Amino acid sequence: MKVLLTAINSKFVHSNLAVRYLKAFTEDMNYECQIREFSINDRDEKILEEIIKEKADVVAFSTYIWNIEVVKRLSNLIKLIDENIKIVYGGPEVSYDSLNILKELSGDYVIQGEGEKTYREFVEYLLGDRSITDIRGLYFKENDKVISNGNRPLMNMDEIVFPYKEDENLDNKIVYYEASRGCPFNCKYCLSSTTHGVRFLNIERVKKELQYFIDKKVRLVKFVDRTFNCNFKFSMAIWEFLINADTNTQFHFEISADILKPQELELLRKAPKDRFQFEVGVQTTNDEVLNKINRFVNFSDIKEKVVELLEIKNIKQHLDLIAGLPGEDIISFKKSFNDVYSIGPEEIQLGFLKLLRGSSMREEAEEYGMKYSPYPPYEILQTNDISYDELLILKKVESMVDKYYNSQKFNNIIKFLINSFETPYDFYLELGNYFDKKGYFDRNIGNSEYYRVFLDFNMDITKLDSEILRDIIKYDYLLFNKRRGMPEFLGKGLEKNVENEIKDLLREEYSFKDYYIESFSIDIDEFIKNNIIKKGKVYFLCSYEGEMVDITRKVKKN
Repeated sequence: MKVLLTAINSKFVHSNLAVRYLKAFTEDMNYECQIREFSINDRDEKILEEIIKEKADVVAFSTYIWNIEVVKRLSNLIKLIDENIKIVYGGPEVSYDSLNILKELSGDYVIQGEGEKTYREFVEYLLGDRSITDIRGLYFKENDKVISNGNRPLMNMDEIVFPYKEDENLDNKIVYYEASRGCPFNCKYCLSSTTHGVRFLNIERVKKELQYFIDKKVRLVKFVDRTFNCNFKFSMAIWEFLINADTNTQFHFEISADILKPQELELLRKAPKDRFQFEVGVQTTNDEVLNKINRFVNFSDIKEKVVELLEIKNIKQHLDLIAGLPGEDIISFKKSFNDVYSIGPEEIQLGFLKLLRGSSMREEAEEYGMKYSPYPPYEILQTNDISYDELLILKKVESMVDKYYNSQKFNNIIKFLINSFETPYDFYLELGNYFDKKGYFDRNIGNSEYYRVFLDFNMDITKLDSEILRDIIKYDYLLFNKRRGMPEFLGKGLEKNVENEIKDLLREEYSFKDYYIESFSIDIDEFIKNNIIKKGKVYFLCSYEGEMVDITRKVKKN
């Protein structure tokens, strides 16, 4: 008997933790178990072909809001090819309202909620060693009716089996890891609020398992824990272990910044640069709205700790906002955006409220006039406080923030232009409107065009000194792109004879196999450090790896 555990991830670089848990929890059982991972960018026909080629008796799908529509289509196709193949679903997208969901799907079973024990007993049933009616947490079809065996109690964390194997190839993958389950908070939009309490793995076990990723030289490990720092002793122990580790692996945590203690901040000061990434759910800076969604915290408390972390300058921070929350209109959201922007995190995620199956926010939708898509990901369309048209405006802002701010490749360009606007929000909105007007949202534009847009935008909107802007664009471009591909709109570069003269002056100090020379008409360093425009010829030594060194004094001295 063969089961195919099937994951359809949102991106190729992602890995699926759930299917690995199921296989690891049943590895001692007498059945064949195979994992196959795909992405939603793969063609349905190709995924189907690969599934059918496995010749499995049972196909199990790990379901989420991003893949449920693909899973539905594949289920129908599998049944058309061979109706004897049994299909089982698990994951958050089928764990709430499981009875009605299974009626909609062409498959045969749903494993509700925490799946390890239910799946193990389900395999026992497939092997003929257990009655199907004894399996709690399982829904199944019988004579066109869906039968429920009742909910299963939460398992002891010590029973969980580490899901990664020594021979597993994790190169170029984002790897997910779970040190705890549950969340101490009850945010109405989040499914974690449906399960009360938090369960933790043993600290020493976590250290041992993290050493596996370190030894494997995994690029990025993302903790899926909903609030990693909710237990002070636990977070301190794990952070201290990772700070002292000899590794280049990065570790990503979702944290609640407001509950960070002084001892944690002091410890985090010792972290090697870029060892940690923190994701902080701000959601809104309107305290009344925060209370309406059961986040009993003030933005001022969050901001205080986020600023302290930024001052450490060794941890990348990603701050989340959610548009469409109850009680927040577009004016309030604009303030929330500007409040978060003023902090200056490395990334700002502007998301839109999803009314997930099973969340209390969905149950209260009518109270707040919430209209949302009935199709995954169940995104908000309008509320009593914000209209559909206003949400479309925020979509433009979100797109510009994600492309230009979050990439960190246009920082100096933005710094130069943004002061022409009353607020940061106004800048990104105007830029989004410009993209829309030029039709850039409707077609793919090349890398260099993302830089050129600013010259055109300036000509039509900001009307600042175009030569100064061109130099700033050139500087940002060269930081992240090869000189050989520098577009013509940024100029022709330094004249060859001048470049050769400078190289002759500096040849004893630098190898020009690795460097080239560029000139600018403003003091770039003065602008970057002090936001002051000072005209005058400056020269930079540029490496092909993006290093930029001001050599103006050395050149002029000679």
